[in-house]
Amino acid sequence: MLAGVLSLLLVVGVLSYLKLNGNITRLDLTKALGKRPANSVSADKVTNLRPLNILVMGSDTRDLGTNEFGQAKTLAGQRSDTTLLVHLSGDRKSAVAVSIPRDSMTKAPRDCKNPNSKVADGPVRQWNANFSLGGPACLIRTVEGNTGIFIDHFMVLNFLGFQSMVDALGSVEVCVPTAVNDSKSKLKLPAGRSRVTGSQALAFVRVRHNIGNDASDLGRINRQQAFLSAMVQEATSKGLLLRPDKLFRFLDAATKSLTTDNQLNLNAMREVAQSVVGLKTSQVKFVTVPIEDYPPDKNRVQWSSSADALWKSIRADAPLPGSKPAPTPKPAGTATVVPVLTIKPDKITVRISNASGVTGRARQAAEDLRIQGFRIIAATTGTDLRNGVTVGYASPNFQEARTVAAAFPGAILVKDETAGNDIQVTLGTGSPYVVQVPNRVGTTPLPTRPATDAPTPSSTVTIKARSADSNICSP
Repeated sequence: MLAGVLSLLLVVGVLSYLKLNGNITRLDLTKALGKRPANSVSADKVTNLRPLNILVMGSDTRDLGTNEFGQAKTLAGQRSDTTLLVHLSGDRKSAVAVSIPRDSMTKAPRDCKNPNSKVADGPVRQWNANFSLGGPACLIRTVEGNTGIFIDHFMVLNFLGFQSMVDALGSVEVCVPTAVNDSKSKLKLPAGRSRVTGSQALAFVRVRHNIGNDASDLGRINRQQAFLSAMVQEATSKGLLLRPDKLFRFLDAATKSLTTDNQLNLNAMREVAQSVVGLKTSQVKFVTVPIEDYPPDKNRVQWSSSADALWKSIRADAPLPGSKPAPTPKPAGTATVVPVLTIKPDKITVRISNASGVTGRARQAAEDLRIQGFRIIAATTGTDLRNGVTVGYASPNFQEARTVAAAFPGAILVKDETAGNDIQVTLGTGSPYVVQVPNRVGTTPLPTRPATDAPTPSSTVTIKARSADSNICSP
């Protein structure tokens, strides 16, 4: 069910126990996925890691079948209530878990057993029917066909596994605006904060009746995201990694109920976990695909046009649409010795690429650098969005790169032997305006660029996100 516990696996890490590795069931879906989207996003220049997209599915069975297309007769009539697309950025500074409502009506493969059956010319089908008809393979094809996002890995977690993971933590705190007394799920909770164990937690994330004013599928998704936030907070606050006994119980519960692709073994999970050691709970975001009413059936929904901006940001490994730029890093306290810039601007050629999603940033930076004597040979707009400012340089040009970096507070120097004799500046989201370098040429002042005159982002779409450190009582 609440398969989004992947976020926890990424945050708390994975230990390479042979028993845990043996717990995991694996499926090879290579032949079942047909033609797939291009996976063209390059590795981050600082971490040298590529972004990862992991499709996480909830199921009420562990038997996912073993035939060529990932089918199983035992899955007939069963549906995955929860689908999350988890995106881990290449710089490993953010993770986004996108909830896809089970009542979404989207294009889907006409024949889930035929890997050549395309989504583009397929029928419109309710989202959670795809898992029933074709298991993980059909759902992966549906995601890739509708979003253009390449799925690197998949995970399926069943209800029992979710329940056992909560029990391994001891309990998790939840919050409800009004008292809950639901005879169908047997869930009883007072208004306000409560602590729930495994069976109660499962009822909480699945209940759709007698749960306040919003008993819809979207209301349930909101509760699931709030519960995931609470679960991440619970695991990190108790120092799970520092308690091998508790960590083992938690991972044993998770892996016993886990089915993945062949490549996502325990060692691969460990490597992913190690790559996000510095990831804070505030950097883990939960969002829901933007939706609107589905005209033929008022009980169903369809993705709105805003969803296109969300998928684009994930494909490009860019910040969520409408998210606030990261604050510009403030210079540290005055150093005892300030390194001297040894190469003057008029000896340096610079290429500038705008990867911020904000129109005009490369042009502005080029103007401000020229005033100081830098030689600008190109100012372009890139297709892959980034964060902050990076200054790329080939090994012989380190001192030139230092001079250029001095014009952008907080810039990161990145060795790039393909840069040749030029210095490559990439302006990402939150990049600062150019400042004056100490060894500049000329005395013409830089133009004043107040924050109110900053360029307007090209996209006006805003995707509402909930961070893993949010108050569990907030909606």
